[in-house]
This record gives sequence, structure tokens and C-alpha cells, in this order.
Amino acid sequence: MTQCLPASLTPLETAVATLLYEIEAVTPEELPLAEALGCVVAEIPALPSVPARDLAAADGWAVNANDVVGASSYSPLAVVRPPTWVDAGDAMPQHCDCVLDIDAVDTSGPVAEVIVEGVPGQGIRRAGSDVAADRPAIASGHLIRPRDLLTARAAGLETLNVRRPRLRIVNLPGGTATAHLIADHARANGAHVTEIEAAARDASSIADALDPVGSDLLIAVGGSGVGRNDATLTALARRGEVLAHGIALQPGRTAAIGRAGAVPVLMMPGAPDHALPAWFALALPALERLTGRRSRESRLLPLARKIASSVGLAEIALLEERDGAWLPLATGDLPLHVMARADAWLLIPGSSEGFAAGTPVDAYLWRE
Repeated sequence: MTQCLPASLTPLETAVATLLYEIEAVTPEELPLAEALGCVVAEIPALPSVPARDLAAADGWAVNANDVVGASSYSPLAVVRPPTWVDAGDAMPQHCDCVLDIDAVDTSGPVAEVIVEGVPGQGIRRAGSDVAADRPAIASGHLIRPRDLLTARAAGLETLNVRRPRLRIVNLPGGTATAHLIADHARANGAHVTEIEAAARDASSIADALDPVGSDLLIAVGGSGVGRNDATLTALARRGEVLAHGIALQPGRTAAIGRAGAVPVLMMPGAPDHALPAWFALALPALERLTGRRSRESRLLPLARKIASSVGLAEIALLEERDGAWLPLATGDLPLHVMARADAWLLIPGSSEGFAAGTPVDAYLWRE
């Protein structure tokens, strides 16, 4: 039997609430730092100060600034013994609070002479300047980036506690490019992804691939429409239940949500421009609930020109940052060349007619 859309579409807000019902953050796991990139941090214990004491930030002479007040090339300050030489990274000698450059001390004569004044803190990395005492190296709910791994390594950590949901992506023959797009986005947002290709596009083959065991979220790419060869909804009905088909989302209205046992399922259209809005509007909220991620990076800028939207349909708009404003590139129709240019995306609620030019909008950064 050919799949068909219902007479009325499910509002996006209702679909999201239904998909998120009873979803909880997954249990944290401990991963080596090399595997933690892109995951979401769980609780991290407070750490001691890093560095533990003042260190030299440059090669030079360690002195106390008060001891060299007034020193200059016109009025050199003779010292009985040369100041202590330190290399960058060395612990600062006791009572020394600055580092002078190599040419600040003249050692050519029988008595060393200081010819430059110092400023307290000059050439020094203060204790706790990298990681303050009793604070976590990385905030809980934060997506781990390369600079976060640098902080963790500087603090002496070898592993991190993260939440990494298990996401199973079922690809129907013919939708490989879209499935890879979704998988790449999922990995970048902290998921452990398993990609499966159904043996064929018939309901039995798809149902075999929709195995929820060992998964926290199931996504099927392709076959959610009303074509003669579309059978994803029929397959899901055999595995579990379809909760909503036909979402008031443009593009992406043929998306569907359901359950396979206790595992939430999202069925996406096979075309990338229709699957991407379903990813932004439906999959990301589910993944954020599973990872415990606290927020996405966004930026508030005025619109360079107006965005018109149809009441009753939530829409995804792609934006480019230009001259301190968001320039709308596309709404409702998302060609691949526009995706390649976009810096951010904006979800326009179904209750909105759009936004006037100059309206500040808080758009989610696509390239975080």
C-alpha cells in the first residue's frame, strides 16, 4: 500500500515534544582524550591551579621589579652578582616577580649592570592563569573542541567523562550522500554513529535494518514520502509505532517520528535539502537531550533584508554573515550551492510571517 500524508500536518512544536518524550541524557562514559573530540562533557572534577606556581613566560633574567627601579642605560644599576637566568617554562625563583630581556643586563664588565626597569608580572605566567583552582577544566554540557583538549592536557588529564549517544543511521539505496551528510553532522555533535544500508527499499528489508538494539536514537534516511517505492513508514509500523507523519516543516514535511521499543525514531526524506531541516529542527533537539548539551553557539545580528514566511509552516532559512548583518540566502528551498555558502541557520516558527529587514535575529552557527 502506498504511503500517504495525513489531511493535516503535525505542528513542529508538537512533533518535537513527542519525539523528546521520556528521552533522558545517556550515562557518561570515560574516553581517552584522543577520542573525546566532538563529544559533550559530563561532570569533570575540580582541578588544582595550572600552572601550580609562577613560571617564566620568556627566556631572560629573573628579578624583583622593586630592586631595579630607576635602572637605565644612562643610570645603570650595578649588582654584586648577576640576576638568575631562566628559560621559558622554568619556575620563578623566590622573591622574583618579572623577567627582563637578555640585553637588559650587561655582563661584559667586572660587575653586572642592569640597564632596564622591570614591571611586576612582566614575562611571567601566573599560577592559576591557565586553569583556576577548584574550577573544572571544561564546563559540563560543553561540546569538546581542540582548544578544550589543550586545556585538559595542560591540566594533566588523560581521559574525560563524556555523554556519547549511540546513533544508528539506516540508509535506503539511493540516499547515500544524504545519509553521510547526517552522519557527519551527528559525529560533529557528539554522537557515536553506526551506518547501515538496507538491502532494498521494500518494507521487509527496511524493517530488518531498523534494529533498535544497542541504539539511543534511530534515523532512517529516505522512503518517508508518498512515492510508489516509499515504504519506511510501513517498516517502522512493523518494528514499533508511527507517532506522527507529515510535519509542518518546510522543506521536510514528509518527515515522520515514532518509536521502536523505547528508542525514538526519526524518518527523514532522502533529498539532502529536505533532510537537513529535519536534522536541524528534530534530530538536533533529540541529540542535545541525549548528550546533555546546554546550548548551541548562536549570533544575534540584524537582517540585511526581510524574510517572508508562510503562517502554519515552520521554515528553515540559511544565512550568510555579511557586513555585520545576516543576509538571507534561501528559505524553504535549499540548493546545495547555498548550503555551501551558509554560515548560520534560522528556524522560523509556524506562527510567524517572517521578519522585517533590520530585525535582530539570533541564528545558530552552522560552522561552530
